[in-house]
Amino acid sequence: MSVSFGSATHTGLRRSTNEDNLSVREDLGLFVVADGMGGHAAGEVASRTAIDGIVAFVEATLAMSPEQTWPIPFDPSLSANANRLRAGFRMGNRQLAVQIETASELRGMATTAVAMLVDAQVGTLAHVGDSRAYRLRDGQIERLTRDHSWVEEQVRLGALSESAARQHPWRNIVTRALSGSEDLEVEIQEFPLVWGDRLLLCSDGVFAVLSDEQIADTLRLETDPDGACQALIAGANDGGGPDNVTAIVLDLDAG
Repeated sequence: MSVSFGSATHTGLRRSTNEDNLSVREDLGLFVVADGMGGHAAGEVASRTAIDGIVAFVEATLAMSPEQTWPIPFDPSLSANANRLRAGFRMGNRQLAVQIETASELRGMATTAVAMLVDAQVGTLAHVGDSRAYRLRDGQIERLTRDHSWVEEQVRLGALSESAARQHPWRNIVTRALSGSEDLEVEIQEFPLVWGDRLLLCSDGVFAVLSDEQIADTLRLETDPDGACQALIAGANDGGGPDNVTAIVLDLDAG
């Protein structure tokens, strides 16, 4: 199975800087979106630092020979790729802590992140915060991640509807993020990949404006993954989205 992809990021209509970052490493089968917080420069630093840590760890361990010892304790209850992503997130988190310690202007910075590692016919997905992953299969949309946010908790409790959550003044409050703290908890899942699946990784600039069904409509209508990314960004901007907008679309093809 091969992967074709498109990616795009755009500064929000009311933003002067883009705190989102992404990484597309087709050679590793690794795709990451991160959305920084903590002020203009700090948010951008946070998202880039986290991504650099994730990519560096995955790249290093994929290149290791079987007899080499991993640089971290290996959790036997998880697959190798699940261990890679979890450790990569933690490496990025530690690098954030180092930067915060050495530069007082970066204190308070943090970032959300979502990452997909594709290997043969298995996808390994890791996320922290409210950057999301979706799957379109046979024309049906499914959200693969659960937001680590206050409004998501209220939706699960039945106190808020999905539409109300998108408009709530506390919609940007996340309950989990990479911030340099020592207690980072990374949510990981693995699932089989099927030929014809279309996967979307995105920051909240997409789904804060577009409903899941609007996202699905775009993913159905745009045949090219790069065109799908551009259409999602245009849709968020046309909807008045003030936030940065970042998307990666992956198409799983036979081959």
